[in-house]
Amino acid sequence: MTASPRPRQEVTLAHIAKLAGVSAPTVSKVINGHPGVASGTRRRIEDLVKEHGWRRRPDTTESSAVVEVVFESLDSLWALELIRGMDEVAQAYGIVVGLTDMRGRRSPHPGWIDRVLALRPVGVIAVSADIGERQRARLASRSISLIALDPRGEPDHGVPSVGATNWNGGLCATRHLLELGHRRIAMVNGPGTLMCCRARLDGYRAAMDAAGVPVDPALVRTGPLYVDGGRTQGRALLELPEPPTAVFAANDLQALGVYQAAHRAGLRVPEDLSVVGFDDLPLALWADPPMTTVCQPLRKMGTAAAEMVMTLASGGVLAEDRVELATRLEVRSSTAAPARPHQPGHH
Repeated sequence: MTASPRPRQEVTLAHIAKLAGVSAPTVSKVINGHPGVASGTRRRIEDLVKEHGWRRRPDTTESSAVVEVVFESLDSLWALELIRGMDEVAQAYGIVVGLTDMRGRRSPHPGWIDRVLALRPVGVIAVSADIGERQRARLASRSISLIALDPRGEPDHGVPSVGATNWNGGLCATRHLLELGHRRIAMVNGPGTLMCCRARLDGYRAAMDAAGVPVDPALVRTGPLYVDGGRTQGRALLELPEPPTAVFAANDLQALGVYQAAHRAGLRVPEDLSVVGFDDLPLALWADPPMTTVCQPLRKMGTAAAEMVMTLASGGVLAEDRVELATRLEVRSSTAAPARPHQPGHH
């Protein structure tokens, strides 16, 4: 008995992409007639599609044209930048981004999984959100892939993830302040339950240690990753008998709060207090003065997570399960050398 020929619809979009030496979204653009692909590449993909007989699966009931994104909190420009990156990929595939806002909860409410299973999305992206073991198992039982984006903790070994080089970002931010001559450098951090915040703090400590500058425990503060968190902790730092000359904040919103605390204390940024943020949101440019900050490639992170979902949905294999995109320091006008010389004993 001879084996039956391979059914045409088993040729995946990822398979065509591999043969063409391009990404799956590029193949999707060609198939869906979208612009933005070089004519030579387009012809090569069209030839491969014809040769291998790829066609869209007719059983559209299998999954709806949605990628489901679960946010712990959908209340900042940070989330918007991630969504923009995901939407770029979704549009290339002709699908839409569905959003769930957990309003600060760490994991989705129990009814969420039933709604998602009924929707049958091509995949789920969890942004700083914990998807429990039982919920993960139910997604897997329907072949709905799960990607962790900026994971809260170390993701389960079976869950691919996308993040940024948070430790290196913290190191670069602090090293910049040390190179300017600061020694009383404070850090306003976010919750220690967040892996990204722990990594940024470790980077700060590593830079201080490498420079031989002891970290004064009074200069390390924790607060919510919002303007009021930075304002409250910034005020407490500036009220110390020996206040810092520079503050590294775990995100731009906290850094903006530190600006406000400095202003209310009659201090100027950067003449009296240097401030460094993290994220490089549009508000960092709008701040007065424009903010020195660690650029986190949020849009690229969103794009990478969505591309991973689509690769898995089309039957492909991920090149790597753990993607960490590089951060870089953007030096603007909120940092300068300290105004007054340091007393002996403070290095």
